[in-house]
Amino acid sequence: MAATTFCIYLFFLSVTFSIFNLSSSVSSEGDILLSFKSSIEDSKKALSSWSNTSSNHYCNWTGITCSTTPSSLSVTSINLQSLNLSGDISSSICDLPNLSYLNLADNIFNQPIPLHLSACSYLQTLNLSTNLIWGTIPSQISQFASLEVLDLSKNHIEGSIPETLGSLKNLQVLNMGSNLLSGSVPSVFGNLTSLEVLDLSQNPYLVSEIPEDIGELGNLKQLMLQSSSFQGEIPDSLVGLSSLIHLDLSQNNLTGGIPKGMPSSLKNLVSLDVSQNKLLGPFPSGICKGQGLINLSLHTNSFTGSVPNSIGECKSLERFQVQNNGFSGDFPLALWSLPKIKLIRAENNRFSGQIPETISGAVQLEQVQLDNNSFTGKIPQGLGFVKSLYRFSASLNHFYGELPPNFCDSPAMSILNLSHNSLSGQIPELKKCRKLVSLSFADNSLTGKMPPSLAELPVLTYLDLSDNNLTDSIPQGLQNLKLALFNVSFNQLSGRVPYSLISGLPASFLEGNPGLCGPGLPNSCSDDDMPRHHNSGLTTLACALISLSFVVGTALLVGGFVLHRRSCKGDEVGVWRSVFFYPLRITEQNLLIGMNEKSSMGSGGVFGNVYALSLPSGELVAVKKLVNFRNLSSKSLKAEVKTLAKIRHKNVVKILGFCHSDESVFMIYEYLHGGSLGDLISSQNFQLLWGVRLRIAIGVAQGLAYLHKDYVPHLLHRNVKSMNILLDANFEPKLTDFALDRVVGEAAFQSTLNSEAASSCYVAPEYGYSKKATEQMDVYSFGVILLEVVSGRQAEAESSDSLDIVKWVRRKVNITNGIHQVLDPKISHTCHQQMIGALDIALRCTSVVPEKRPCMVEVVRGLQSLESRTCIANCHDPNEEPSIPV
Repeated sequence: MAATTFCIYLFFLSVTFSIFNLSSSVSSEGDILLSFKSSIEDSKKALSSWSNTSSNHYCNWTGITCSTTPSSLSVTSINLQSLNLSGDISSSICDLPNLSYLNLADNIFNQPIPLHLSACSYLQTLNLSTNLIWGTIPSQISQFASLEVLDLSKNHIEGSIPETLGSLKNLQVLNMGSNLLSGSVPSVFGNLTSLEVLDLSQNPYLVSEIPEDIGELGNLKQLMLQSSSFQGEIPDSLVGLSSLIHLDLSQNNLTGGIPKGMPSSLKNLVSLDVSQNKLLGPFPSGICKGQGLINLSLHTNSFTGSVPNSIGECKSLERFQVQNNGFSGDFPLALWSLPKIKLIRAENNRFSGQIPETISGAVQLEQVQLDNNSFTGKIPQGLGFVKSLYRFSASLNHFYGELPPNFCDSPAMSILNLSHNSLSGQIPELKKCRKLVSLSFADNSLTGKMPPSLAELPVLTYLDLSDNNLTDSIPQGLQNLKLALFNVSFNQLSGRVPYSLISGLPASFLEGNPGLCGPGLPNSCSDDDMPRHHNSGLTTLACALISLSFVVGTALLVGGFVLHRRSCKGDEVGVWRSVFFYPLRITEQNLLIGMNEKSSMGSGGVFGNVYALSLPSGELVAVKKLVNFRNLSSKSLKAEVKTLAKIRHKNVVKILGFCHSDESVFMIYEYLHGGSLGDLISSQNFQLLWGVRLRIAIGVAQGLAYLHKDYVPHLLHRNVKSMNILLDANFEPKLTDFALDRVVGEAAFQSTLNSEAASSCYVAPEYGYSKKATEQMDVYSFGVILLEVVSGRQAEAESSDSLDIVKWVRRKVNITNGIHQVLDPKISHTCHQQMIGALDIALRCTSVVPEKRPCMVEVVRGLQSLESRTCIANCHDPNEEPSIPV
């Protein structure tokens, strides 16, 4: 009896002790969290649930995860990502005895790497990415001995990588991408034998060779070294990375070739990207040993030789990019019928061979670019059976014969370019490719009529049929299209040209067709304009009056110009000087006479009008007139403009020259036929496919990144808007109006912008209190453009409900299902995942806090990652009716 009573007493004592421990744990761990919170600035009250007054247990507080221990509940994970937190990261959090996971990513913590967190003895994951962490990586980083995941990416960390990093032997993930690391990378990775992910990408000052000891990491699955100025050869030791899935060495300064045996030994490889380096040698052998390769990017190097037909063994291959190399020989036939292939880019090589009929088996093919090669043969009928194809570009080749009647049967087809070949026969009717935006058959031997069905393509914007043998008249229905380019020069066309096609386009696009007539053309169709019962005397009188008016007008114009020139000679203020960076046959007189109402392309923004002038060679140039606000010597002005004219980038408009007096500056740019992105967005039929929009956004981002980081001296654009993004016929975007502050002067530039800053959606909010130009201001403006591209909504529309697209988007995304209300409804829902990714980038770019905005290099990579993860084209539903035009 006494023994039983004693046992019962012990039982109640143990229960009471357990309850006491649980109560004590609740109190202590909750207090620790509140102590940690006290050092944090929480502007959005995201941690409002963290309170002792709350009825919620601390395990239910925002971001907290608990696990059951033998005696109590205990905090094991804290995830406070994307809560706009700032302040200090306190070491008090390390008093939590079981904390293993801490994620503070995507906030505004502004401090050095918090070494005191090494006191968290059980911490396995530390994520501080996308903050404002600054300073160097201290040698004491070795104190984080238990870490398995360390993510310091997207911060402002600088300096060299310390050798003590090699002490973190438990690391499985090490991400230090998108920082400012510099110097040579030490050989410290051989010790990290558990490492599965190593990311040192986007550290442009990390000028180093790739360490040999990385090849000792047998468990490594992802090696990301892109855009970090790595140089030298790819080390042979990488052959030993047998577990590698993703290898990205792109956009560096690597030389030599791909190590022998490397592709064949990496049997688990899914993605290999060595593009945009200085690599040479043959195509890598054994590339498909593992048969799991999805992405192969070798483009923009100096590779030579042929591509073996064994590439057809890559049954999982989706993206094949070898453009801008020196490859030759027959293009591998097996590549055309791969069941999962989506993208083939081989332009600017020396490939030969034909496109086989088996292309019909490439049922997921979306984009083909073969321009500037030596392909021959006929366009196969099988091409028309690929219903997912949205772009086929094969200009500057030797294709011949007639086009198959179904060549444009893909309901997704948006861009079709077969110019500069030897095609013959008639252009078939185009009735099924109703999403066609751009069509070019220039410089072939096509005959017969222009198919009337061209006028039935609702979004056709660019049409170039020049230099053929087309006959008969221009279909009258074409005047109902919103054509930004219509070139039928040098054919055998005849008849009346619809007035809208004459008034909106340069006359040079109609020349070489002596049978054409209309207002402003050599043959005005005047006989047809007059009713037959009018007497000939009246006609003669009218002609005489018109001729007299023309003579008087010409005399006045020439006389005025002569007087102007004479006054300029007598006064230094009016002396004109020209500086050309390209061989242009144009004089000041040509400029002054040519810049009239007829050649005006409208306002070129707040800095002056833009005119389209035809040179004696027939080439068009764009001329922008600037008021010369500051007095610069001719030598100084030339130096400033020359700085801008040296820019060589595919996404920046070329400056061909300039002409100036002490009162005005005429900037001469290359002419782009596609108009501006702003014009396209504001048009009623803005219905571009998502793939095309994404490529435009990437191009604009690349141009800005080049100005900000790659060009020396670094430049700011300072007037980024969709109207200052011009498009060529293939939708390649080019920045214009860049860095005009260097020409007109800072004071004049700011006073001009101030007039529109208050109402412009593109101007960053900090411009109101800080007039100092920054990269972040350009990034904000780009973010607005990206919002336009994603939403299909004009940023500065006149209607009141369209004001401030940034506020409109932010209000929408904060309500239930609001994100999908932002996405352009004209784009298929199958693209929404990628569009939401772009929307996320746009929102980061338009953050109110400048420091929260990514740099443009980071934006480029983010957009490219969207492109690489998805169908880059139409994202259409194959069962969907082709009613959503591009």
